Amino acid sequence: MTQTETVLRHLPGNPLEGLRRVDRLWQAYRQDAIPVSQVVKASSDLLAAIDWDVVICGGTLGILLGCTLAQRGWRVALIERGKLRGRDQEWNVSRRELAVFVELGLLTPAELEHTIATEYNPARISFAGGTEIWVNDVLNVGVDPVYLLATLQAKFLKAGGQVFEHTAFEQAIVHPNGVRVEAGAGFTTRLLLDAMGHFSPIAQQVRQGQKPDAVCLVVGTCAQGFPENQTGDLFASFTPLQNQCQYFWEAFPARDGRTTYLFTYLDAHPDRPSLEALFADYLQLLPTYQGIAVEQLQIQRALYGFFPCYRHSPLRSPWQRLLFVGDSSSSQSPLSFGGFGSMVRHLPRLTKGIHEALQADLLNRSALALLQPDQPNLSVTWLFQRAMSVRVDQPIAPEQINALLSAVFVEMNHLGDAVLKPFLQDVVQFPALSQTLMRTALRHPGLVLKVIPQVGAPTLLSWIGHYLSLGVFSGLHPLGQALLPWLDPLPSVPRYYCRRWIESWQYGAGGDYTQ
Repeated sequence: MTQTETVLRHLPGNPLEGLRRVDRLWQAYRQDAIPVSQVVKASSDLLAAIDWDVVICGGTLGILLGCTLAQRGWRVALIERGKLRGRDQEWNVSRRELAVFVELGLLTPAELEHTIATEYNPARISFAGGTEIWVNDVLNVGVDPVYLLATLQAKFLKAGGQVFEHTAFEQAIVHPNGVRVEAGAGFTTRLLLDAMGHFSPIAQQVRQGQKPDAVCLVVGTCAQGFPENQTGDLFASFTPLQNQCQYFWEAFPARDGRTTYLFTYLDAHPDRPSLEALFADYLQLLPTYQGIAVEQLQIQRALYGFFPCYRHSPLRSPWQRLLFVGDSSSSQSPLSFGGFGSMVRHLPRLTKGIHEALQADLLNRSALALLQPDQPNLSVTWLFQRAMSVRVDQPIAPEQINALLSAVFVEMNHLGDAVLKPFLQDVVQFPALSQTLMRTALRHPGLVLKVIPQVGAPTLLSWIGHYLSLGVFSGLHPLGQALLPWLDPLPSVPRYYCRRWIESWQYGAGGDYTQ
């Protein structure tokens, strides 16, 4: 019996079988056998009656958006294939990001404090052979998903929304005046929101088996028995390249012990390791990382998954009256796991935009596409992802990635929190990026030159276009903010389009982030 089998076999919930189930899907991705179902069709017939304004498929994060829309008076139904309940493992974000729940009226200040299960400072950034960097107030708050979702569900129901648990999405038929959703029973709605995540069957139908351009593999545990440590690791590496993977680590205090993650960026080549193999490496390396033998830990739960990323994102619907939100839209950067943090970041924008689209009855493809605009501040991060990964047949020095990352973060730290903190929260801004690139190129030219053959000329040329777009959006952002007060007198249709363009400049420039 392997160490992975020994550790996982007796944990509650049978995580060993869960790991292998996810591994089988990861194998399908590697072998070009991604499942594709034809779950959405179009019909030219009109629906006789429409019962809902919005139907949301996927309740775990869909409840966030559903609650905001129900509180604005819309008829919202939320469909969840299981029970609508948050996971036991905390979601880590920054306290500043949580303020949106109070601003949108989803939580009172007291409820917001109650939803915070853990909080720690400081957090470390460290790479083998480099300088350690410590930061405060970045992804240092652990949110209790069980309490948060239960509170939002109660408010959703009070506002008139309805939750349909143990109701799996089966198919949707898009009509000219609405969508019929089949999920056990039939639902008719003006607008369908797909919040079913990375592996949404609707998103897979649109992708048509397309291999992801990049994948992040993640394994870890939450365990008790570690030495007392109230600090965390945001981004750490202590090993050279191995198995053509650079291993990165996260660690932070949790309510049930200490959470540690091992993750790596790679492509979906058939020779890439399985999640079970990565978990074996995690268990082998964990004693070196945390200074304690695995046998001395009381593991509470195992964590594992893979997160596909696509260059052509966010995903836009080829049908009217259907919008991808959250991870199904692939609106996170290739450096991010997506999930809760990404949804929270876009929650104000999506709430306002969907509300105005419903008011103006702008539910056609082109109008809804403006709710998932191109974001240069995310697309520029593809170069960084590529610089942190290597192809299976690509020879590079074992310490090259560690050396590069150490140099870049030292320069960002020198430039201060205004540069470092947004990047650590998946927000890239043009002035900060330009300063970092210039300092790194001038002070570490040898490292920069080594990166060029590693990432390849096509990736570099594509990145230059995204970088220039980021500069354009950064210039348009203040102009858009100055124009906002002039939009209120406009009729609803031109006002909707103008606001969406201005929001695309704001988010595309990283202008939604403030210190």
